[in-house]
Amino acid sequence: MATPTNLLRLCLRPGRRLPSLGAVPARQAQQRLLRRPLSTTPPCRRDDDAAGAAEKDKEKDEDEDEYDRFYSNPGLFLRDLLRDETISDHERRLATQMLEDWNKVPPNVAKGIDSLTKEINELGAPMRRPVQARQKSFWNEEEDDPDLITDEVGEDDFEEDDMMAVAHAKLEEHREFREYARVAVWEMPLLSKLAKPFQPPAEDQVLRFRYTTYMGEFHPADRKVVVEFCPEDLPGLTEAQVLKLKKLAGPRYNPEKGIIKMSSDRFEHQAQNKRYLGDLVNKMIAAAKDPADMFEDVPLDTRHHAFKKPIKFPKEWYMTEERRQQLLEQRKQALLLDEAKRNSEDGLVDGRAAIEQALLNAPKVEQMVPVGGRLRISRRV
Repeated sequence: MATPTNLLRLCLRPGRRLPSLGAVPARQAQQRLLRRPLSTTPPCRRDDDAAGAAEKDKEKDEDEDEYDRFYSNPGLFLRDLLRDETISDHERRLATQMLEDWNKVPPNVAKGIDSLTKEINELGAPMRRPVQARQKSFWNEEEDDPDLITDEVGEDDFEEDDMMAVAHAKLEEHREFREYARVAVWEMPLLSKLAKPFQPPAEDQVLRFRYTTYMGEFHPADRKVVVEFCPEDLPGLTEAQVLKLKKLAGPRYNPEKGIIKMSSDRFEHQAQNKRYLGDLVNKMIAAAKDPADMFEDVPLDTRHHAFKKPIKFPKEWYMTEERRQQLLEQRKQALLLDEAKRNSEDGLVDGRAAIEQALLNAPKVEQMVPVGGRLRISRRV
């Protein structure tokens, strides 16, 4: 009596069909062993090679069908094989022996073998499935390649049960809009509780800082801080010290506005740049108060600033009282002249009536008009 392991080995033996080169001529065997080098294009075959390849594919499909029939029901397959008169005597004796061994298997063992065979077929189904290439991919890669990282999706993969990637991106953008809309409606009105009334800067608040923000986005320029102050507003400075401070500022002093403007972006955070500018202003004030050297022999250089010349109109263009009275008199005379023409027999010229009369008295002009795809001459009045 055959054991389940031996029976499974016997059942697997017919399915193992290894390629043999013994019955093939040496030249043909050499051609089979020689493989085409690596290429991204399919090989070009002759007509006879294509016919041979199609026949080989057909034989391979028949072998796979027999393989599936044998493992789905070995007893039925062996009985059908014995009814076939084309098989040889050796194959008939082998099939008869296998059928006798199969009939000797107990029902519980046969049931276990059937479940094991079914499990093997289910596990091996993906490996027997033909591989389909993606038609629209760059290199026609295989459909299920776990090592391939790409977003290309063939037409066969899309089963009309979901949206495309563009639609998902548009939906994500719409979700972002709705999120900001909810923030604007429900959260931003609550900020009014934190609002503070505007208070103008006090006399001791001389420095005016300016910051740059990009609404939460990272930008290299968001760390820049600018400070502006007027030297005359600094407390405790004399006129000589204010003048020395302007000389120390150099091109950062605007003589037209009287303001010193400095900026800093050397540090990573705005607070660091603000602290640096504050310390720099304190150093400049301390240097301006130093009586050792007041730079009295150095003039204030303003060549860095381009002064804008104010526009000067001629005196004849100025509006004087006499010129105003003259213009009023001219307007009054024009109104009286129009009123006199309106009351006369000729009256004022009506522009609309003159245009309509000119159109009525216009001569007839022939014009080309398209009619039914052809140009015909029509007369326009």
